[in-house]
Amino acid sequence: MSQIDFEKFSKYSKPGPRYTSYPTALEFKDAFKYDDYINYLETSTEQISLYIHLPFCRSACYFCGCNVVFTSKEEKLSQYIVYLKKEIDILAKHIDTKREVIQFHFGGGTPTYYKAFELDEIVSYIKQAFPNWSKDAEISCEIDPRFFNEDQMKVFQKHGFNRISFGVQDLDDKVQKEIHRVQPLDLTQNAVKLAREYGINSINTDFIYGLPYQDLETFKKTLELSTVLDPDRVAVFNYAHVPWLMKTQRKFDETTLPSPDEKLKIFQYTIDFFENKGYKMVGMDHFAKPEDELFGAIAKGELHRNFQGYTTKGGANLVGIGLTSIGEGAMYYAQNTKDMKVYEAALDEGKLPFERGVNLSIDDYLRKAVIMELMANFSIDMKRVNKEHNITFSEYFADALDELQEFVKADLVTITEDKITVSTTGTLLIRNIAMPFDAYMHQYGGNKKSFSKTV
Repeated sequence: MSQIDFEKFSKYSKPGPRYTSYPTALEFKDAFKYDDYINYLETSTEQISLYIHLPFCRSACYFCGCNVVFTSKEEKLSQYIVYLKKEIDILAKHIDTKREVIQFHFGGGTPTYYKAFELDEIVSYIKQAFPNWSKDAEISCEIDPRFFNEDQMKVFQKHGFNRISFGVQDLDDKVQKEIHRVQPLDLTQNAVKLAREYGINSINTDFIYGLPYQDLETFKKTLELSTVLDPDRVAVFNYAHVPWLMKTQRKFDETTLPSPDEKLKIFQYTIDFFENKGYKMVGMDHFAKPEDELFGAIAKGELHRNFQGYTTKGGANLVGIGLTSIGEGAMYYAQNTKDMKVYEAALDEGKLPFERGVNLSIDDYLRKAVIMELMANFSIDMKRVNKEHNITFSEYFADALDELQEFVKADLVTITEDKITVSTTGTLLIRNIAMPFDAYMHQYGGNKKSFSKTV
């Protein structure tokens, strides 16, 4: 990667979406009704992707922006399983359960805060309700290495899990103490080794840059130390500092956070580091070994981005199960309630714990396709968009193309008659480059406080 004028780049630091969805979750409204959601479930015919949210954690990681419930009471975890089963039963009444399941994912929270027999109970129940699983299904779990043991791994092996993502975040002692997540490297190394011993051939490690007390030199050491883990994929996320939304983040002294130009230096170094180690960049924050299936998906134009990140299972009907889970179909998003009491009350009444969502307009559908292609492939094939959506790209997106001229002049984007291509350096600003295609950013002036900074 060429040398970057970081001071110049830092001017692009402004609130912006990560585009795990389009429209973003901020556009989910209660105007999207329960009956709308039920109708989508009953009429959808696509293959199925199942996501189950297990929201519980023992204690807070102060950087975390996930929807979590902190508890040390085992009865809360057990009670949640009872309600998950109720939700699965109701879903099975409204979904053709003969449809093929091609993806299953446990997210959290800390999924492995649950004991092995409880994880077995949940997966067994979902398989009973949805019996038609593809032999090539991606079956995965997010794991905190501090809560992981061999009994749990035996359950994952029993149920055919083939992908595991380990949260690492940072390996510097001072950073770990500040973010309230002390996790020695050998603990993580043993967790990865255990997964390998039980046949997991696709392991991901997650890191975060932009945390308190991080700088380029400390993160270099973290990356060097992490090479012993030898993951198949790596995700390196930009820390989303939103203390107005996440109370635990208020514990940070903001003067200890790295500046935008320091964060850019960290990420530029990270890109060079992993490429020198034989990985290739996928989307805006993922790296993978060249033999990974993600690259086959890119070549076929089938790489997909959703709330779990980048996946090869595009086009599936994502069914979100559990507190605050989000489902996605071709023309809708639907989210469950974030309130545990409301969640339980709805299920006790025999209803899904649905709270809000959005019907995609034809314009939303088109813009979603364009933004997701840009986020996944760093390019847009305008001729293909014209053909698939029966538009003239240069006319439909004239305003966006005008806005992109700033990035063209900075050699971050190239626009030809048929294609928009983001340069390697431009990938550092991919969120900014996608924003001109976002109709809602124009509507709100791009200053929604709910978004984290792009740099």
